[in-house]
Amino acid sequence: MNYRSFFLFVLLLITGKPSKSQDLTSCRAILKNDTLTIENNFIRRDFVWNKGNLMTVSLTDKKKNKIWKWKNTAPDCAFPGHEKADGEGDLKVEKVIGKPNQSDHLEVIVTTKLGSLDVKRIYQIFTNTATISCTFYLKGTASQAWQNAETVSTTNAKNIESVKELTRPAASVPRMDKLSFQGNHFKLKSVLFSDITDRNNTLVNETELNLYRQAGYLKGNLLVIKELPTASNFFILKESPGSVVQLANPGFDFLAKNEDIQTVGLGVLPANLSQTDWLRCYGFTIGLGGTSELETLQALRSYQDVKRPRRTNRDDMILMNTWGDRNQDKKISEKFTVEEIKKAADLGMTYFQLDDGWQTGKSGNSAFKGGSFVGMHRNPDYWKPDVTRFPNGLKPIVDIAKKSGIELSLWFNPSTDSSFKNWDKDARALIGLYKQYGIRTFKIDGVLIEDKLAEVNFRSMLDSVLRDTGYEVVFNMDATAGRRNGYHYFNEYGNIFLENRYTDWTNYYPYWTLRNFWNLSRYMPAQNLQIEFLNKWRNTDKYPGGDPYAPAVYKFDYLFAITMMAQPLAWFEATSLPEEAFSTAKLIKSYGKLQSQIHSGQIFPIGDEPNGSEWTGFQSIISATKGYLLVFREDNAKKSKAVTTWFRQGEKVQFKPVLGSGKAFAASVSENGSISFTLTEKNSFALYEYQVSKSN
Repeated sequence: MNYRSFFLFVLLLITGKPSKSQDLTSCRAILKNDTLTIENNFIRRDFVWNKGNLMTVSLTDKKKNKIWKWKNTAPDCAFPGHEKADGEGDLKVEKVIGKPNQSDHLEVIVTTKLGSLDVKRIYQIFTNTATISCTFYLKGTASQAWQNAETVSTTNAKNIESVKELTRPAASVPRMDKLSFQGNHFKLKSVLFSDITDRNNTLVNETELNLYRQAGYLKGNLLVIKELPTASNFFILKESPGSVVQLANPGFDFLAKNEDIQTVGLGVLPANLSQTDWLRCYGFTIGLGGTSELETLQALRSYQDVKRPRRTNRDDMILMNTWGDRNQDKKISEKFTVEEIKKAADLGMTYFQLDDGWQTGKSGNSAFKGGSFVGMHRNPDYWKPDVTRFPNGLKPIVDIAKKSGIELSLWFNPSTDSSFKNWDKDARALIGLYKQYGIRTFKIDGVLIEDKLAEVNFRSMLDSVLRDTGYEVVFNMDATAGRRNGYHYFNEYGNIFLENRYTDWTNYYPYWTLRNFWNLSRYMPAQNLQIEFLNKWRNTDKYPGGDPYAPAVYKFDYLFAITMMAQPLAWFEATSLPEEAFSTAKLIKSYGKLQSQIHSGQIFPIGDEPNGSEWTGFQSIISATKGYLLVFREDNAKKSKAVTTWFRQGEKVQFKPVLGSGKAFAASVSENGSISFTLTEKNSFALYEYQVSKSN
């Protein structure tokens, strides 16, 4: 391509059918002379073309007319031993319109050859987000330098007077991106996310770093960057599994020093590369966050929401799964399932999920001997309904569920043999269940992504199912164990089954559930999480006497309310509930009528971090003037408390109670967004619909 005389607009290539969807005219990619510009009405990034080995020169906030010029120009991405680009590089621009599982957007495809390594970057830019995303693809042969590369120690403590130590390369690992802001006054916050929730009960950890001339090494999927003199915020979202379980992770995700902030770790080893086929790697998104925390979080959330647009009739669910009562597959049968569905309907559920045990094959989690997760496809009937438990198949169950206003859902454990080599058989099993019974929601469990081939094959299974079912299927992606995909990768496939908690093991405390949800909701959509509530009447004798936070202390309404901003998960057998539990049906059914409206907003935590004795909650911001607010008074002595919210100081807000124990009131917003709420009982809650009536 003769890039020096080439002027390219976005209409170069259009994919997909014409659509009445979003107008993409604001999204542009222009290559003129030696400069590539990618932009929309919010953000602009300018690069030196450099034969496709792009070098950023500036980043622009177009709404605030603010430009950050790079201090030094060097290629954004780097691979050990692949320094120079060959040829001229290649550029394609495609409109992606009318795809069932994506918002309309522009894709900018940049390909370059770095010796024996071909590098393809697919940038994505959406209409109404101040973000630019990039996903990497590689093929070819890795250099000997990359094959021999070692990560430098992150605890180097040599004398600061050693100029050689300050200027030497910080790490010999592949990098995805490089920011070179001018100036010395930046403060960074990295956010480390932990899944494997069977073992972890602190899911979000934040680390702050003041930029310095010596490199700092940070772990996490999210890096928030604040320019102190202007209070301008930026963020980098590394779209990968969590740091602990990433493939080929160098021991950190961000390397940061003055004028050099790098995003590293593509999830690929040299041995993974193919000479002929592109291999998808991890990616990243850079975004502009304005000058406040809320602006930054909303910019991040806007991007997360467009990555997989939610559809109310597909994605909103109040789901019951009986596994939480720890009977495993001992009770599962047609009779038991019918009784459960009827009770679930009485309680206000919209989905009923049959966990492990519905199928002919016996898994390694079975309560009966002989189960295994190895060689599942040796039994061609493994994923067909067990004829002993369901002699009439699943159709009568599906029909009874529909008549009860319930949608049937199933548990599924893909075969992990040899890096999911049987992914196509698993896909056909899932597609068959959809086509035969109309089942479109599957809990995906037992996933082990031990190498890149496993990731590729697992993605192929999911993509195949979505494609052949018209993108109607939703996956509940279990994040409780194993090497899986975390909170910021594979998000396009459904929601996240967050945690197994059981009263049997006394690892269910309502405030623990609320705390984990509260912390995650700051950085990811609450609507994408399944949050559990349990049968509080079980195993009361296993909790210490006088335990102030034992489940039995709380009202059942309160336990359900914890889940309302998420996708509620009833983690119990409905037939084992006492009769008094069904008084909560009034709350659940009332919530069901409001769920889609509540979920239409951007949901963020308010108040203090839950610890069993705080005032806390969530705010769903539908627009600048309306939304919903859910407030909890935990075991706190104060009947009234000023709670920090996301309102602006001086605004006047009308609060209308819709669920719980609140009273209607109006308030002026105090400093730090504080509003005083009143709840007369400990361990109580109130859901309000609010209207902002005046702003100073």
